[in-house]
Amino acid sequence: MSSLPPLPSFHWPGRPGEPVPATPAAPHGAIVDCAVYVDGQRLWDRCTYKNALAEVRERKAGFVWLGLLEPGKELMTDVAETFGLHSLAAEDAVHAHQRPKLERYDDILFLVMRTVQYLEHELKTVAEIVDTGEIMVFTGPDFVITVRHGEHGGLAGLRKDLEADPAQLALGPGAVLHAVADHVVDTYVTVTADIEEDVDAMEEEVFTPANKLQIEAIYQLKREVVELRRAVKPLQLPLQVLTHDTTLPLPKEIRRYLRDVTDHHTAVTEQILDFNESLSALINAALAKVSVQQNTDMRKISAWAAMAAVPTAIAGIYGMNFDFLPELRWHYGYPIVIGVMVLLCTMLYVNFRRNKWL
Repeated sequence: MSSLPPLPSFHWPGRPGEPVPATPAAPHGAIVDCAVYVDGQRLWDRCTYKNALAEVRERKAGFVWLGLLEPGKELMTDVAETFGLHSLAAEDAVHAHQRPKLERYDDILFLVMRTVQYLEHELKTVAEIVDTGEIMVFTGPDFVITVRHGEHGGLAGLRKDLEADPAQLALGPGAVLHAVADHVVDTYVTVTADIEEDVDAMEEEVFTPANKLQIEAIYQLKREVVELRRAVKPLQLPLQVLTHDTTLPLPKEIRRYLRDVTDHHTAVTEQILDFNESLSALINAALAKVSVQQNTDMRKISAWAAMAAVPTAIAGIYGMNFDFLPELRWHYGYPIVIGVMVLLCTMLYVNFRRNKWL
């Protein structure tokens, strides 16, 4: 692998004395990083993307990697004009909430991916569990632009890892595209593992006797799994196209790497579908458990009401204003009636206990 000596100073390849074109003012932190890479080595720091692209094209080697965080319309319009991006793709990069997709504009690829983050929470509480964002990647012959939306999914660590592997980075912009896709799918794997622990814990709670789990918590987890599925599953088709379409401007070696990413993504998608089915079964089981508990409670209430009805009926009969009631003036009438009440209630109690109503 050849190594180019560093240039003594960075210059704008225009006419002598021509000023460097100004870059539109960007919100604080919108431009995260911009660098030139030649043969896998980073050559320049703190350069504008216009200067970086001009240097790469003057050298006719290497590529520019520009990282953006939630860019505004003005900045993205200038970036699109500088790098030759399609206006529709640039508009999508400004406005988030795009469905995962892959679009091709001549020799430029535009890949949209949803990022996910697991949020710590209490199992039995109704709370947000999965937070989503977006990463968009533009790749051209001599540049790659990553646009990120959301507070998570930073790519600084990924850039450092790639810079530590010049052989991989020397494969060009496609290497960055693969690395970002692999990074996103790896977060899917991590979040799915965390969700799996929640599903297992929820299943244990539902089927543990005497545990009272709010069905709302199961519904919340199911809703978050549905949101995770909407973020993950649509990426399946773009990854398959990147892997199998030989007409795309991607090196053969990069397509081989993308096969592994596609395999991991397929496994995650299948696992999320299993979560959805498991949670549906848990909801049905929880509803059945609640129904059984309600039936048990109703039987207990009915049993106690039946036992209370016996003395109430007898007392009501003897409370009527008639002179000729049986044993009304008998000396032992009162204790006998009380004894009959106790006997009948005892018989009912024993019968209900035998039939597990009490």
